[in-house]
Amino acid sequence: MPILLPILLFAAAASPYDLVIRNGHVIDGTGSPWYAADVGIRAGKIAQIGRLADAPARRTIDARGMVVGPGFIDMLGQSEMTILVNPHLPSKIFQGITTEITGEGSTIAPLNDAILKADHVAWEHYGVQATWRTFRDYFARLRKQGVGINLASYVGATQVRRMVLGDDDRAPSAAELERMKALVHDAMREGAVGLSTSLQYAPAPYAKTAELIALAAEAAKLGGNYASHIRDESNAIIPALDEAFRIGREARVPVEIWHLKASGKSNWGRMPEIVAHIEAARKSGLDVAADTYGYPAAFNSFSAVIPPWAHDGGDQKMIGRLKDPAMRARIRKDLETPSSEWNNEWQQVKGPESFVVSAVQNPKLIPLQGKSIAEIARLWNKDPIDTAFDILIEDEAFTMVGMFIMDEPDVAFAIRQPWVSICNDSQGSALDGVLGKEHPHPRAFGTFPRILRKYVREEKLLTLEDAIRKFTSLPAQRMRFADRGVLKAGMWADVVVFDPETVRDLATFDQPNQLSEGMRFVLVNGVPVIEEGKMTNALPGRVLTR
Repeated sequence: MPILLPILLFAAAASPYDLVIRNGHVIDGTGSPWYAADVGIRAGKIAQIGRLADAPARRTIDARGMVVGPGFIDMLGQSEMTILVNPHLPSKIFQGITTEITGEGSTIAPLNDAILKADHVAWEHYGVQATWRTFRDYFARLRKQGVGINLASYVGATQVRRMVLGDDDRAPSAAELERMKALVHDAMREGAVGLSTSLQYAPAPYAKTAELIALAAEAAKLGGNYASHIRDESNAIIPALDEAFRIGREARVPVEIWHLKASGKSNWGRMPEIVAHIEAARKSGLDVAADTYGYPAAFNSFSAVIPPWAHDGGDQKMIGRLKDPAMRARIRKDLETPSSEWNNEWQQVKGPESFVVSAVQNPKLIPLQGKSIAEIARLWNKDPIDTAFDILIEDEAFTMVGMFIMDEPDVAFAIRQPWVSICNDSQGSALDGVLGKEHPHPRAFGTFPRILRKYVREEKLLTLEDAIRKFTSLPAQRMRFADRGVLKAGMWADVVVFDPETVRDLATFDQPNQLSEGMRFVLVNGVPVIEEGKMTNALPGRVLTR
């Protein structure tokens, strides 16, 4: 045995690398300055970093003049459905994204027939058949079909609530709460990375804090995080943050605040106050951080403008209320009245011109995509609120909109914070098929390159090394992915190669369906999905589980 060991080590060292990336400026993801080195990859992992000019390799990439960094991690990606439509997710990989975390409150699993029936419009829109009911079976389907990037998912508090309570506005009984906790436990055992909430969207607002603490504690038992689209991102953002902090403390779970923002014109300029509030929680010992997508416009379901009480019972009940003259008048009054009782987005924007229709399922409404509610109101010769109501009726509440609801100085202040990572907050998309017919927020195609162009190269708000840390090691640390997010021997070879002087976003609010430019190579688990700036159609991604 003392003789065999050196022989085995020599044989391993002499075997060729699958790929060597030579002559690049390595930015390893830790925030350290770049250094000159070659990167050797073998069996999907980084085998060596150093001077490898004479090392045997089946293939080499000359990265002279380019950055070699870890693949980017999208802290909230929303692709759980569209990855079944187009598993290559070109909108993601052309940004350099190699790993996505998804599952915002309403998640792809667990499922039952009642939820599928209630949400049939979305399933029919994308042409996806739900052949699973659990995360185990969903992940098995992804592994069978193949995926272009790595994917991990939370289990949603909204989802387990709907499994037990449907869409009704009521609290669970003790027995029902135990059933909900069991669903969280099962999802975590099957690979979910934690519990998520999206507390703005019905039926999520019906959940009280104690219910969320009980569910988050269940996820914490198996090492999960708690991630939240908090209950209010505008006038009541401080109490909403406090609720997230309480959940973190009482459930003993790390907290991630998704897409941090100061939402609504009355809150512009409050980001320093919001940051200070989070800093105070961190100083108290709470493990809390946040992420942002770096745009002044948000994107969500248009039905979120409707007050929560009108969603009781689900979308069809809400549509029925919009058709009823008395209920319609009550909903209108709520929209026209400023309130701290619910997140009234109609009051938070400058006007109906701030809402831009992005995706519809009713073919008759497709010409409206890319138009503002103000424009559509003029076309239809209607009041803007009536226009909004009628769109929701005609589209069976499916409609998605972009909303100009933030102020650029607030966005910039948030992105500078050392504990803020980056999310797309958009599903993976493509230029063709059903996905190519939508008019998404430009962040779907441009978030990460936009930050490199705008905040690093043009405004110098971030250094290149710090931006890449926010894209890589910081989210990996938050998600406890110990084998990704840094360029280091033994880590999975998720790697990007790009020219920092030319990488850029092309997607705009007027023309969002444009792939970003500048990613020369993107490797997922050692396999190129972008090669010489072109998609390879490889599907080397993995399902990442806790």
